Amino acid sequence: MTATTADLVIRGGKMVTPDSVIDASVAIKDGVILAVGADAAMPSARETMDARGLHVLPGAIDVHVHFRDPGYPHKEDFATGTAAAALGGVTTVFDMPNTIPPTGTADVLADKHRIASAAAHVDFGLYGLLGEDTIEHVPALVAGGVIGFKLYMGNTFGKIPSPSTGAMLEAFEVVARTGKRVSLHAETNSIMERRETRMREAGRTDPLAHLAARPAVVAVEAVSRAAILAEWTGARIHILHISSAEELRPLREAKARGVDITGETCPHYLLLSTDDYARLGGVIRVNPPVREPRNREPLWAALADGTIDLIATDHAPHTPEEKTRNDIWTVDCGFPGVETQMPLMLTEVAAGRMSICDYVRRSAFNPARIWGLYPRKGVIQAGTDADLALVDLARQWTIDDARLQSRSQITPWHGHAVTGLPVHTLVRGRFVMRERALMSDTRGWGRSVHAIQRMPEAAPRNTDQSMEAIVRAGAASDRAA
Repeated sequence: MTATTADLVIRGGKMVTPDSVIDASVAIKDGVILAVGADAAMPSARETMDARGLHVLPGAIDVHVHFRDPGYPHKEDFATGTAAAALGGVTTVFDMPNTIPPTGTADVLADKHRIASAAAHVDFGLYGLLGEDTIEHVPALVAGGVIGFKLYMGNTFGKIPSPSTGAMLEAFEVVARTGKRVSLHAETNSIMERRETRMREAGRTDPLAHLAARPAVVAVEAVSRAAILAEWTGARIHILHISSAEELRPLREAKARGVDITGETCPHYLLLSTDDYARLGGVIRVNPPVREPRNREPLWAALADGTIDLIATDHAPHTPEEKTRNDIWTVDCGFPGVETQMPLMLTEVAAGRMSICDYVRRSAFNPARIWGLYPRKGVIQAGTDADLALVDLARQWTIDDARLQSRSQITPWHGHAVTGLPVHTLVRGRFVMRERALMSDTRGWGRSVHAIQRMPEAAPRNTDQSMEAIVRAGAASDRAA
């Protein structure tokens, strides 16, 4: 019997799971983890890497990025966005549908798959747009390979129209039958538009006016409404970018009722507050807004107790000119984050805010489990994709916008000192970043993860009262008459 030869053995690192840190070596062959264990038990290999002094983490899975491709190439594209991911220890990203055109039909989705496949350095999933006019396209989008759906309850960049509650209910009914998850921009649009209009008329253009237009009640109402519709239909939903303490209550209550609801928060809600508005000006404008300092501790606590399931970034790049206008209403919302998330969170690990195991659970394991990618991704064990981030937890670094891979080199983090940095990133066994340098030959290495997604069996509810059922019943009645 011929002994197996690995492609790569990573020796002497500290491997991190959601529950423990162990001294272990990792053998990789054909993009998959072949073995994990004592160094003496590793097979021979064509290449070895000395990982002494490094922690070996499953690569982060960022379920919320905007790579602006197609439509806004001056802001970002799949090549620059996934390069930033590689430098940030992120091995899988889910891209949002507010591009030009929006990803609302099978043809647009197929075009976006082609764009991403040709350019991506890391693996990716693509969201389909769920809106008033795209419900009929849900089956074709599922067949075309969406990772899930995005529904905008509130206005944000791209001016995607928010569906009525009636259309939202019907959309949930349709998606519930597919088993896919719906990610929600959970802010109530009518409240925000009314408040913004009144403030514009009053001449308010300061950065805090944006926050005043989007008080926490817009999220409380939207999360509550979405949870009720999901409970009724059996739809699986995910609350994006949780920013306030107040919206945690309807999230907890929905989980207690058995609603299949998950949630995320982002580094800027955990680490920034209204205290930073004067310093950052329009750079801090993001939807939902960064809020008062009192929100941060409840968000950290919710992340610790599992109310909030995972960390994402809402990576939303714009040019410096688009972020530094004097009138806050003309400043584009969002900023890059996929490259800085891991260093920022590892800094909190160093400060004792969370353990390295907690971080792995929130950044890799939970996203993989929630989105049907586990056990192929999100863990380090035999048979899984070799998606790894090798990090130096003691490495000190200062974030410099000019050195970021993103085409948009303006963030709230410029000059921020961090402790902990990814040094190497592997996607399916291949280095996409090595010694803090992007590998020049990995453009196009990334592939869509929809083919490996395995969501639990769909569990739609109240199907006899769905829009489809009542319309079909009416048609049957007409035929009988």
